[in-house]
Amino acid sequence: MLTTLIYRSQLNSSCKSIQLSALVKKARHRNALLNITGILLFNGRDILQILEGAEENVVKLFHRIRDDKRHNDVVELMRDYGPRRRFDNVGMLLFDLRIESPSAVLESVLHYSKLESYLASDDRVFKFIQSFITRKKTSHSGAGLSADKWTLTKEKTRFSESVGVPIANQFCQFALQPIVEPGEGKISSLEALIRSNDGGSPEHFFKALDQDKVYEVDLQTKAYAFALAEKIGIGGHKIAVNLLPMSLVNVPGAVEFLVDQIKLHGLQPEQVVIEVTENEMISGFNQFNSAIKQLRAEGIGLAIDDFGSGYAGLSLLTRFQPDKIKIDREIVSNIHLSGPKQAIVKSIVSCCTDMEISLVAEGIEKIEEWCWLESAGIRRFQGFLFARPQLNGVGDIHWPRVAC
Repeated sequence: MLTTLIYRSQLNSSCKSIQLSALVKKARHRNALLNITGILLFNGRDILQILEGAEENVVKLFHRIRDDKRHNDVVELMRDYGPRRRFDNVGMLLFDLRIESPSAVLESVLHYSKLESYLASDDRVFKFIQSFITRKKTSHSGAGLSADKWTLTKEKTRFSESVGVPIANQFCQFALQPIVEPGEGKISSLEALIRSNDGGSPEHFFKALDQDKVYEVDLQTKAYAFALAEKIGIGGHKIAVNLLPMSLVNVPGAVEFLVDQIKLHGLQPEQVVIEVTENEMISGFNQFNSAIKQLRAEGIGLAIDDFGSGYAGLSLLTRFQPDKIKIDREIVSNIHLSGPKQAIVKSIVSCCTDMEISLVAEGIEKIEEWCWLESAGIRRFQGFLFARPQLNGVGDIHWPRVAC
């Protein structure tokens, strides 16, 4: 299958730019044998390259390129498929914007194009090229921290000791996972993740229930989360609990029940954040809206969990604004390698900044993900990189520190 792949990167400071000419000369022969065309643009620091050829060959070559230490911050911008080539099979071409003018480079690139000019003007590949050559430097928002300069240090918290066993007579357990602010070295809040009594997943727990009782049970379990928060002594920290939006709608007196349980266990309503997913909320939004008002009136916070995983997206924020948004782990995963994911997160950061909505990136497992997101303006994080969920307690936290 004919594949076009575009990536951007930055020349490693230890690598002299004059070496690019030798690299291109060597790559030209190799690419020609593989029937791959490489169009490489360079402005003295930033690199943009287009690779075009058979999918298997292009992907293998890109994996080799990504591991090359002569450049860093390698980010895939586009991977597309088509019925015909955009460029002649020239192996490899280098266009140096320090030597040639933007107009001359654009004209040269178009010279090797197999597309008619009127098609090229509206083609995504040529839009990437034109954007790169008509500005001096490519924006790399999110690339400010270097992962190789950081290490992780394990640290116990004041409530690191697990309670160990569930509270008597309850029919589920909770695992607590911290949401942390690495820049401040502090815990922002704790999320209580429901588990069955044998430690099974939320799906396992809810699947075993009588489906007519799901909403009622969902609401009742929050009392156990608040009891656990009291037992381990969360102090002034906040605790977040997941709730099905329709539990607030279908169970009479749901908000009053939550408030009573919060106070019964020595917490303040302002310490509690209710997390709902965008898909759940939008499906019953009109009914849920009145419950939101009740929650707000009591001082309870509201967060959208797994933001970006459903069909509602940013349009949901035109209907109501939560206190917090948690960016879905699928968007966060390997964001340091994905241009489309980076563009999406930048738009979310900008939107939430304007509306003063707090952001949390969830599912962080790699230090490279944290580095990119921290540089993009996100300050709160949740994921295995920092702390794993601990059944009936809070586990150790791994804080990023500058490597010696």
